[in-house]
Amino acid sequence: MKIGSVEKPYINPYAGGVFLGIVLFMAYYMTGSGLGASEAATRIQVFLLDLVAPSHVDRVAYFAEKGGGTLNALDKGSVLMFAGTFLGGMISGLINGRLKLETRRGLNITDKQRWLFAFIGGAIMGYGARLARGCTSGQALSGGAVLAAGSWAFMFCVFGGGYMLAWFVRRLWL
Repeated sequence: MKIGSVEKPYINPYAGGVFLGIVLFMAYYMTGSGLGASEAATRIQVFLLDLVAPSHVDRVAYFAEKGGGTLNALDKGSVLMFAGTFLGGMISGLINGRLKLETRRGLNITDKQRWLFAFIGGAIMGYGARLARGCTSGQALSGGAVLAAGSWAFMFCVFGGGYMLAWFVRRLWL
């Protein structure tokens, strides 16, 4: 199902990097914090949990600091940035003819296997983000931009781990 017009070519990656840097700078300037999605996702989860179990939110310190008592879990700039990122991506896909339902996969894997591996990988990444109390975009983009040593070490580990894992799953894509 294709919603947009003819698919347009991707932006030059160097120009994209410059635009991403400008967006990161503007995020710091406007919100006082960098880019990242895990805080917003956590706040949305706390907000929804507060609708069905407010006493639980008030009892658990981690939840209470975000949305306990009279606090509104959604009252943070990261939530608006999260929504804007989603809507901006949808609008960009529509304008550039890429808003469509599809499953990208290699020749040696079925759609069901691709979805299963994507779900498993997403669950591992989600668990890691919760365990680390932050996501890769916040760590790599925001931390890397302020030259935080831990963020640079993290990115070297992510890329190194990705290259090592690629050897095991390469047959799925070739």
